[in-house]
Amino acid sequence: MPTLSWGNPIEVKTPHSGTQTVHGPYSALAILTNEWPDARGPAYVEARRFCRAALDGRKSAEEARERFMLAAGEANLTPPSRRNHA
Repeated sequence: MPTLSWGNPIEVKTPHSGTQTVHGPYSALAILTNEWPDARGPAYVEARRFCRAALDGRKSAEEARERFMLAAGEANLTPPSRRNHA
């Protein structure tokens, strides 16, 4: 499972750990679960759902990446130039 990766990693800056490079749905789900500043936004909920689905083989890793990118933008964890650009 942890070997499932994205073609293009995403850099996010969390309040607790600072800048991190996220390479796939496994690490994205860990950040969403343990480090996300607001676990209530709609994009956050979708990102968690899609990352779990990708790890279970029900969605592609790239679909999970798109949802994670939207959630990172919603939480202001990506540079402004990267927001809404999956």
